[in-house]
Amino acid sequence: MADMKNSVTPWAEDSMKNYQWLDEYLIKLPATEKEFQPIWQAYKYRLGGKMYAYIGIDDRNGRPIITLKLEPIFSDILRREYEDIVPGYYMNKVHWSTVYLDGNVPQNVLADIVYASYKLVYSLLSKKAQQEVSKKQLPT
Repeated sequence: MADMKNSVTPWAEDSMKNYQWLDEYLIKLPATEKEFQPIWQAYKYRLGGKMYAYIGIDDRNGRPIITLKLEPIFSDILRREYEDIVPGYYMNKVHWSTVYLDGNVPQNVLADIVYASYKLVYSLLSKKAQQEVSKKQLPT
């Protein structure tokens, strides 16, 4: 990810460039805010001040990850279907799932999961906040 490389991250630029599409997809979702979280050594993506995704490195094994807030039933289904989707790294294991980006989860499936996370957090926003996001052309 061209702009994912940050002088304070431990990531090699070439290890993240394969995920530039993912960063671009996330920041194109209406009202998404991207911020580097130094403590986590990760980028977090928020909607209305609520985080719905973060991209970083699993410090236990050095693998690139994205962690997403998802409905528990959806997470269970995904975890059964893909070995590279596991309970959320450093997050509530019921409401968050981690996807190993170097694993075998197809790009279109990952994009669908990201969008599901975005829509879930959108649904948790106040009506006023939802209206503000909708003004920014919420995708269907």
